[in-house]
Amino acid sequence: MLSQETTTSPKTFRVTGMTCAGCAASLQRALLSNPRISSAAVSITSGTAVVSSPALSPEAIIGLVKQQGFGAELVSSSDLRSNVERQQQALEKTWRYRAIMGVACWLPLEIFHWTMSAMHWHPEWMGWLMFFGALVILAIVGPGFFASAWQAARRRTTNMDTLISLGASTAFCYSTIILVFSRNEPTYFAEAAGLLGIVSVGHWMEARATAKAGTAVRELLHMQPETTELLRLDGSTITVPSEEIIAGQRLLIRPGARIAVDGLVLEGQSDIDESIVTGESTPVRRSPGETVIAGSMNTTGRLVIQTTVSGRQTTVRRIAELVERAQTSRAPIQKLADQISAIFVPTVLIIAISTAAVWWLAGNGSAGIIAAVTVLIISCPCALGLATPIAVMVGTGAAGLHGILIKDAETLERIGRSKQVVFDKTGTLTHGKPELEKVETQPGFFESEVLRLAAGVEAPSEHPLAGAIVRAAQGRGLTIPEVLQFAAIPGTGVTGQIEGHRIRVERHHQSTSVVLIDDQTAAFLTLTDTVRPDAAQAIQRLRMLNVKVSMLTGDRYATAISIAKSLGIPAEDVAADATPESKMQTIRGLGHNVVMVGDGLNDAAALAESGLGVAMASGTRVAIEAAGVVIPGDRVSAVADLFLLSQMTLRTIQQNLFFAFLYNVAAIPLAAFGLTGNHGPLWAAVAMGLSDLTVVGNALLLKSRLKRKLAGTTRGREQ
Repeated sequence: MLSQETTTSPKTFRVTGMTCAGCAASLQRALLSNPRISSAAVSITSGTAVVSSPALSPEAIIGLVKQQGFGAELVSSSDLRSNVERQQQALEKTWRYRAIMGVACWLPLEIFHWTMSAMHWHPEWMGWLMFFGALVILAIVGPGFFASAWQAARRRTTNMDTLISLGASTAFCYSTIILVFSRNEPTYFAEAAGLLGIVSVGHWMEARATAKAGTAVRELLHMQPETTELLRLDGSTITVPSEEIIAGQRLLIRPGARIAVDGLVLEGQSDIDESIVTGESTPVRRSPGETVIAGSMNTTGRLVIQTTVSGRQTTVRRIAELVERAQTSRAPIQKLADQISAIFVPTVLIIAISTAAVWWLAGNGSAGIIAAVTVLIISCPCALGLATPIAVMVGTGAAGLHGILIKDAETLERIGRSKQVVFDKTGTLTHGKPELEKVETQPGFFESEVLRLAAGVEAPSEHPLAGAIVRAAQGRGLTIPEVLQFAAIPGTGVTGQIEGHRIRVERHHQSTSVVLIDDQTAAFLTLTDTVRPDAAQAIQRLRMLNVKVSMLTGDRYATAISIAKSLGIPAEDVAADATPESKMQTIRGLGHNVVMVGDGLNDAAALAESGLGVAMASGTRVAIEAAGVVIPGDRVSAVADLFLLSQMTLRTIQQNLFFAFLYNVAAIPLAAFGLTGNHGPLWAAVAMGLSDLTVVGNALLLKSRLKRKLAGTTRGREQ
């Protein structure tokens, strides 16, 4: 039995019975129409529905899905890999069966019919042969289409299968009437049967291509090995499934093996390829006491690690889950396509009926029927339903494989439209590891004593400047005293009681910080930081992408200008001495399409305010949670990668929508006026399949272009 807990956090359900993008869109609309569901995203490509509801249990949500004519079951994170693969395999297998059976039965029938017609031989039994042949095909291939259309009709709605089913059944029934009543008019049994087979071939090819476009989650999950070597107390090892590992166990990682679970190095040294998280292919040295990440490749030495999480809660699994949720989310631009799709099928039905009626009144009912059937088939908005989600899947998947985690499709689209990025300085453009350069004590105070007390009050703080002061005191052999009543004031400094004295360390306009002891100025501290080596190149690349770059920092103006000058940022685009409140107000004043990049507690409010916050993975938990995108903590160049892939993905979405709209707008009049001829339904089925493949193929081109572009930027950083 499933838990009766309500879905306060997003739950993933495997959905069965969906055959096209229209099914996913209609199910999502139905779920979102329920006021007790806060969010829902349904994906045909992964066969999942990600639903959030504070009021409904998983069983209740499954019931809602079943009411729409689909099956559903709750999927745990540990089943993610098998679920994605199973869905892709099931979808491709379904369409493969329909395609092979449909074409294998129809093509011989069609060839025989054309051969007899070319020989001008029209025996009476030919019509009945075509009737029974088409009936077999409709019975074998048709049920999938008919069942989907019937389920939609029961929900008082329509979908793409509605048009296919009506087209095939109309052509078949009309031809049957002509055959039974021996009317001297052409029949369309071959067209009725052939269009089911051809549409199935198109969907089969689409399913194969879509699976190729959406391999990112599977690639991520396959980076975590299914088994690992567990070290026993006696020093021997045993191979166990990675999912069975719990926190605190010891694992042996041999050279050339992937690390199965996040952990801490206990023994050995080795160069680790962490490109799964950082996007950098250059290995980094890991020694005892340092952390290693699941999915990373151990390249040289033998390591013994102690796991810090279970095998089902590794970094690579969390990344895969974030990527999958981003892939199933809906971009704002897709709302237009969804709105059009919702009214498109009923509109097409009206056009088809009107077409048949006009031709009938003109005295050519047979041409009217075939024109109406062609309208039904050629108007299927499959490509329109695929245009946005297939591009989003490729874009977010490529980002995830390069260590860039985009939390939803809306963020991806908005960054693609954005023309300005605002960087925090400390820990973002700089390493965030400043060093104490100078201590200027005031009369009556001694440098070592002031530094000792300053380090004591800064010790509990997570700010990079605090760490520099503590390291400086430790480097001089000073004992760090315990602080009482500690308080951190974001954007201002820290305060606390040490040995009966009130100690404050606050930012200052003349130097980096000022130390006050019992409200008396004791010393001024000057700290310096170094610029990240890839920061200047990242800013240059952003400008090449027509993105304006600004700096917003809480540091003093002189320091900020010095850093900005070294990076090529004009002084007029630098705002210094900023508090968390003023940062938030600055971002608010720039509008909702500005991207904010930061890493600290001071940046959290600005990151949340922008709506397009980008957090460095090495930053604070608060900053990461407030952001819509997380990038590798040691790679500011990932911001340029983010803009590049967002712009390319948005461009692909726009191209796909253009192709889909152009196809339908141009094709419907051709069909309605009978310009496609007597074999119009067959040509319509071919054209519909080609439109789907155009959209999916364009997404596959995006995947290859992103792979090439992002690989090029990585090589550029390594040179």
